[in-house]
Amino acid sequence: MRHVISALVTNEPGVLANVAGMFAARGFNIDSLVVGRTENSELSRMTIVVSGDANTLDQVRKQLAKLVPVVNVCDFKSTAYIERDLALVAITVGPEKRGEVIEIVNLFRGKVVDVSEQSMIVEIAGTETKIEAFIELVKPFGITSLARTGVIAMARGMQIGKGDEGDGAPVKRKRSLDAPAAVALPPS
Repeated sequence: MRHVISALVTNEPGVLANVAGMFAARGFNIDSLVVGRTENSELSRMTIVVSGDANTLDQVRKQLAKLVPVVNVCDFKSTAYIERDLALVAITVGPEKRGEVIEIVNLFRGKVVDVSEQSMIVEIAGTETKIEAFIELVKPFGITSLARTGVIAMARGMQIGKGDEGDGAPVKRKRSLDAPAAVALPPS
């Protein structure tokens, strides 16, 4: 089962390695991991996409919430949310077939961001499924290069993610940026 997890973390060195190491230590392959700044310069948001059964992922979510630099964790499994992925796709296409590619780009609400004599670069944003469908349609023209950002997600409206207590309250803890880093222990 696919899970999209959002973690609000303190903006300090080593947090990404700490979180990725926690997933690796438990044998989870991370399908997508995106980290970016938030409206608060002291915090960053990590969006992690992983696959696994619900019980095991619930334990991973709880372990993630226990890490020192993690302020808040939300698993979007029981929440209506928006997710987006961004891709830049370089396509080999001459002038004779360019119209076909532009028509596909327009159908997917993409944007042509660069054109040369025998190629073009397209920007497309949407769900992973939309990006994958676009890639399959333009493959016959010849994809020379592809870059993707990974999934970012946010709850719709004023919904709040499910907390550890199961009462719908978010998992929030105050952390001091001056607190010493916790010792990372291997799983027992």
